[in-house]
Amino acid sequence: MILKDRVAIVTGAGSGIGRAGAQIMAREGAHVIVADIDLANAEETVSRIVEAGNSAESLVVDVMDDQALGAGIAAIAARHGRIDILHNHAGAQVAGNLEEVAVSGFDTSWSLNVRAHFMASRFVMPVMKKAGKGVILNTSSSSGVLYDREMIAYTTSKHAVIAMTRQMAGDYARFGIRVNALCPGWVDTPFNAPFIAQMGGRGAIEDYIAEKVPLGRWADVSEIAEPILFLVSDRSSYMTGQILVVDGGETVV
Repeated sequence: MILKDRVAIVTGAGSGIGRAGAQIMAREGAHVIVADIDLANAEETVSRIVEAGNSAESLVVDVMDDQALGAGIAAIAARHGRIDILHNHAGAQVAGNLEEVAVSGFDTSWSLNVRAHFMASRFVMPVMKKAGKGVILNTSSSSGVLYDREMIAYTTSKHAVIAMTRQMAGDYARFGIRVNALCPGWVDTPFNAPFIAQMGGRGAIEDYIAEKVPLGRWADVSEIAEPILFLVSDRSSYMTGQILVVDGGETVV
């Protein structure tokens, strides 16, 4: 077990990639705090982890609520005496071009996809600095390195996550803290609903993926969980400030 006895917080762990990441960390020995805004989803992830013989607890929190997020992280640190891993994964996809996207949607995209990552990292940093080690993984997207048609709010936020990741990595490497970003491509989860609707339905997105992705298909969440495990474990111990793109080859064509 490569994460034995470590304490990991995963935001947005109630479904999709977040759930898969939480499960694989727990499988490898971490005690995982499943943070999600939805109680039922968080409890479902915890149940799956516990049923597999591993360790987890839920934290129901809106990561855009600074007070609640800070209090939740402080309680975890007090209860467990450590926070070894933070995976900032909670996010949202907001569709629309410059003229069409609601300003409120742009603001939500920034608050959830960028600012919440910033705040969670800020809250865990003193704990990690005191320990002299720690890992922060920020979820960006292939949209953080590509043009993504009529998705200005989403792409702006995901590009910003990459810049923030590099800045954090450079500033905190001397404390033994590593910070990297994951950029998933097309993963078959409900998260993609806004873009699917914008494209004109499931058939249209299937055609798009077949044309634009060299591997010609969606990723399964399990294919993103393995890179997550690599980035949060000692397997990537000499890697910081880097961006790992897992997209079936879309960014190379």
